[in-house]
Parts: sequence; C-alpha cells; structure tokens
Amino acid sequence: MKHLDGSQIQELRALLEAERERLVGELSERGRRVNGDWQAQATGFEGEASDPNDAADNIEELATNVPIVETLETRLREVEEALERMEKGTYGVSEVDGTPIPIERLRANPAAKTNV
Repeated sequence: MKHLDGSQIQELRALLEAERERLVGELSERGRRVNGDWQAQATGFEGEASDPNDAADNIEELATNVPIVETLETRLREVEEALERMEKGTYGVSEVDGTPIPIERLRANPAAKTNV
C-alpha cells in the first residue's frame, strides 16, 4: 500500500463500503441469509401456491434469482476481502506478482486483486 496515500486509501475504503452496503441491500431483496450464506428466494413464495400460474411465476422468479444471488454473493466476498487486505496492509498490490495496482484501476474496481 506504500504507493497509495492516506486520502486515496480513505477514498477507496469509502467506495468499498458503499458497494458492500449496496450489495447487501440487493441480496436482501432477492434472498435471505442462512448460516452466513445467501440463498435465493422468490418474493411471496411461502409454500404451496393455490393457483398453478402463481406457482409457476414463483418458480420462475426463484430460477432467475439463484444466479443473481450467486453473482452478488461472489462480489460481496471480493469487496470484503479487499477491506480485509486494507486492514492487513496488503491492499493495492497484485496477488500475482506483487506489483502495485494503479490507482486508476482501483478506482474503477476497488476490489481488484491484480493489475489486469
């Protein structure tokens, strides 16, 4: 992190924290947290639906939400790992070759682990 100054770290931390908040909000809309893991759910799907069309709609919504929740959860994990790297002092350094990740790349993707 030596190539990043305190104001840059603060800026990037704020971006990561805002993204984490957004991701948790989106995950809460599409799923629920069970034992530390997110599981997709269909809104209003509580057991059997009396109307077959409603049941089909719920199943379709669930099928749509599963990959979205998986993607959001993966990104949330990346953001949380980036915040952990900040705490450890290893943030902003490529995990591949140990070179500094340019500030422009970190601003575009604050959770970046590599240069490209």
